Amino acid sequence: MNITIVGTGYVGLVSGACFADIGLNVTCGDVDAEKLARLEEGIMPSYEPGLDVLVDRNVKANRLHFSTDLTSVLNGTTVLFIAVGTPMSVDGSADLHYVLEVAKSIGEHLDHYCLIVTKSTVPVGTSNLVREAIQRELDNRGVDVPFDIASNPEFLKEGAAIKDFMTPDRVVVGVDSEKAKELLSKIYRPFLLNNFRVIFMDIISAELTKYAANAMLATRISFMNDIANLCDKVGADINNIRKGIGSDARIGQKFLYAGCGYGGSCFPKDVKALIKTGKQYDSEMTVLESVESVNEAQKMVMFHKLQSRLGADAMQGKRVAIWGLSFKPNTDDMREAPSLVVIDALLKSGCRVRVYDPIAMSEAKKILGDSVEYGKDIYDTVNNADALLLLTEWQEFRLPNWEIVGKVIHQKIVIDGRNIYEPSELKLFGFDYEGIGVRLCLTCSRALYKLRHPSVSSASLMLKPISILQVLRVSSLLSSRDSNST
Repeated sequence: MNITIVGTGYVGLVSGACFADIGLNVTCGDVDAEKLARLEEGIMPSYEPGLDVLVDRNVKANRLHFSTDLTSVLNGTTVLFIAVGTPMSVDGSADLHYVLEVAKSIGEHLDHYCLIVTKSTVPVGTSNLVREAIQRELDNRGVDVPFDIASNPEFLKEGAAIKDFMTPDRVVVGVDSEKAKELLSKIYRPFLLNNFRVIFMDIISAELTKYAANAMLATRISFMNDIANLCDKVGADINNIRKGIGSDARIGQKFLYAGCGYGGSCFPKDVKALIKTGKQYDSEMTVLESVESVNEAQKMVMFHKLQSRLGADAMQGKRVAIWGLSFKPNTDDMREAPSLVVIDALLKSGCRVRVYDPIAMSEAKKILGDSVEYGKDIYDTVNNADALLLLTEWQEFRLPNWEIVGKVIHQKIVIDGRNIYEPSELKLFGFDYEGIGVRLCLTCSRALYKLRHPSVSSASLMLKPISILQVLRVSSLLSSRDSNST
């Protein structure tokens, strides 16, 4: 079966490479000839683990092709996926300009039956607009060519897109004909041999499912951030709360992590688009409006925490180190990243900012230019800094050598925007640590001090009884420190 994917962005390229890898003959179409030439040379437009290898393998096997000529591509195509971008408009709605341009071009050249599938994230009713655009051009040509429309929204996570595509937990497909259902079942069956999980539904529901899924995940994140901010006020620990509510089978553990806000190409755009759709249909999305509001405020939490430590009038000239720029690990995507909001606030307050990210440095230089300094590694970045802000939980940031950090940093202030560090461990190394809604257990803090200063009496510390588990945990931290130092 020959399939065509129009658009070689993140979704289109991953989908095309994965379809080709199971033996389909795939052509990825795009208007950007230079981009396609780079792809044929193995140069990816964005970072995604394993994608370069997958593309290269299938290009060499002559299963994956690239073309700028939709007319020739349509010839012999049975299924065509529209995977072009739907950027956010000024008013928050999805811009369908590129989607409808593709539909118009299909109508101008289609001469045989074809199933047209919208894979781009599109608002409710877009498939009908695509159908109308194709039919309008067919009518203008005075030809009667049969075609079907379907919706097949993607649920790929950046950094794990290939795994998500190859072993999906579900495939959502909206159809309104048996032929369309049969074709898409045939395409997806190889991915789901162990457990066939294609969920067929009507087209409108499929379009809305994509938005509803991302909006639900965004809601969980903003909810936990709201609770974490309350924890900071009342002295509770968000990590304990996460364990307590996540153990409820009705809630589960996923997407219950507090932090400095969500970003990326999906959550912010999709939440805004769903709010806009609600207004268009006179159905106010009150919950999602609050989700968006909480997230925008959360991106400033790191700045406010630092400002409260240094003083609002003392920010001028302070040197701030930032670990992590991409909106999440395993991607170079900085769209709507909290780092951009934090850096902007720091610069406006007169701070000097030095940044480091394992992958997103090139992307950062395009966006930030010379407004910040760029570190060579994690230790170079914190050299002589007045504070360290952790914004993205990359693997290499999880276990730094805090002795080295402590020697090169000017002020031992660490603000952890992803709660990946153990507060008591950083206290042990003399850092002024703060996370998002987390706190150091007073008993553990006293125990740590006692172990470091055995000559100090327990009475003077008002040391409360500590459990054997706490002692073992503290001892483990001390042992880890000794091991690192050797």
